Amino acid sequence: MSRVPVNSIGLPETIWFDDEQLCVLDQTELPHSVWPFVINSVDDAFEAIARMHVRGAPAIGITAAYGMVVDRPSLIGDAGSVAEVLMRLEDRHRRLVVARPTAVNLRWALDRMRDAAQVWAEENDSGTPRQIYEHLVQTAKTIHTEDRRMCGAIGQHGKSLIDSGLGVLTHCNAGSLATSEHGTATAPMYAAHGDGVAFSAFVDETRPRLQGAKLTAWELSTAGIDTTLLCDNMAASLMAAGRVQLILVGTDRVTTDGSVANKIGTLPLAIVAKHYGIPLYVAFATSTLDRDLDRGDEIPIEHRGGNEVVRIGEHLIAPDDVRVYSPAFDVTPGDLVTGYITQTGVYRAEEFERLLREAE
Repeated sequence: MSRVPVNSIGLPETIWFDDEQLCVLDQTELPHSVWPFVINSVDDAFEAIARMHVRGAPAIGITAAYGMVVDRPSLIGDAGSVAEVLMRLEDRHRRLVVARPTAVNLRWALDRMRDAAQVWAEENDSGTPRQIYEHLVQTAKTIHTEDRRMCGAIGQHGKSLIDSGLGVLTHCNAGSLATSEHGTATAPMYAAHGDGVAFSAFVDETRPRLQGAKLTAWELSTAGIDTTLLCDNMAASLMAAGRVQLILVGTDRVTTDGSVANKIGTLPLAIVAKHYGIPLYVAFATSTLDRDLDRGDEIPIEHRGGNEVVRIGEHLIAPDDVRVYSPAFDVTPGDLVTGYITQTGVYRAEEFERLLREAE
């Protein structure tokens, strides 16, 4: 733990950049080991994202932004002009943007870094490679800082939904580990807990990668929140028993019709919640909005290798040659969503158009 810094809520930092070195908390090692994954090159950044050493849409975006400036010598070391730096940035953009296809924050952050470089170059005819590098580092740090503020604001807005005695169910990990700090879906929980509100958190295990079990259950209980872990197929039983009054989930992409792509298993959760009349809110920073897509079925869905399904860790639990269907995400249509929580406020589903306007 000594090698990983701690954030304001007492949990390990997810991403830190210091003296040109980028580190992420290696989430493949949790909860058994709290250890950094060190990123020294663009290839390292690609591996960190693609192999889920870092995961969660906001954290992926932040890591990608810093990934554009790691290994300073290869970016500007022998560059004779800013134009050469821009070409190398374009190569880095192409390399990183394909690391994971569903999380819109990845492309958003990479585009923002590239655009910031291009604008700076246009405004500074006599600028040097070192100067554009410093500008890019500051841009990445700004993206990181903005996410901290957005997550904090999501928590402050969303905590009004959590009353004492409530059972709050969440799926996968949209927590501190998936963002810069506080999380999205968990931010209202941390804010309410900080205000002394006593509630119970229920956490789906989230097969096949078990992010709920390995990450969310660990971080919520570490923060002192009353936490119960359940298998994914137990959520309906829990709702039927009257133990859940609110569902909070995150998202990796939101389309302009209010559809949300989130970790596989969110859609059946929303269907059962609708049946039992349990409100389901989706929490996200507005950088997760994809204004280029009008419908949820347009969202590209990442499919992962069958090895994650037929094995748990190194243990084979099914015939190793069986055919496997393994989408990493599903899409929940807006008519199954009660409301949305962003850094600008809480919006009922019927207010989604206002959300779009206020997020511009």
